[in-house]
Amino acid sequence: MLRIKFIVVGNTKSSFLKHGEQFYLKRLQRYTPAEWVAVKPQKVRKGRSTEEILSLEAQSIEKRFDPKDYMIALDIRGEEYDSEGLAARIEQLSETRGHLCFVTGGPLGLSKKILHAADEILSLSKLTLTHEMSRLILLEQLYRAYTIIRGEKYHK
Repeated sequence: MLRIKFIVVGNTKSSFLKHGEQFYLKRLQRYTPAEWVAVKPQKVRKGRSTEEILSLEAQSIEKRFDPKDYMIALDIRGEEYDSEGLAARIEQLSETRGHLCFVTGGPLGLSKKILHAADEILSLSKLTLTHEMSRLILLEQLYRAYTIIRGEKYHK
C-alpha cells in the first residue's frame, strides 16, 4: 500500500488554511496512510542570504526524508497535470513505489539541492501561490486523485 509523507517548511498560520489542511488530510487518510511533518523555517535576518536560508531549511528537510521514498518537490517550474493526469500519475506510482514524499518550501521556496535531489518536480499552477495555499491545494488535489482512481462522485 502506498504511504504518503508531506514535509513542509513551517506551520500554517492562517486558521482557515490550517482547517482546510486538516480536513483534506483526514479525507486523504481514508485511502492511504498520510503523515504531515513541518520543519522549522529559518528566519530572514540582515546579512543572511537567501541561499543560506534555503540551505539550512534543506538540512532540516533531509533529516526528515527517508532516502527510500520517492520525493516529489513542489516548484513553479515543475510538471503540471490536470486532475485526471495527476490521478493517473498517483496510480502509476502506487504500483511502482511504496512511499511518496511531497516536499513544499516556505516563502522562499526550496533550495537547488532539494530540487536536484527530487525524483520529480510538480507544479500546481503557473500562478504564484503562497506556500500555505499550495499545501491546501496539493492536499485537495491528492484527495480528488483518489476519488478519480476509485470512480467516486467527488470529481465531476
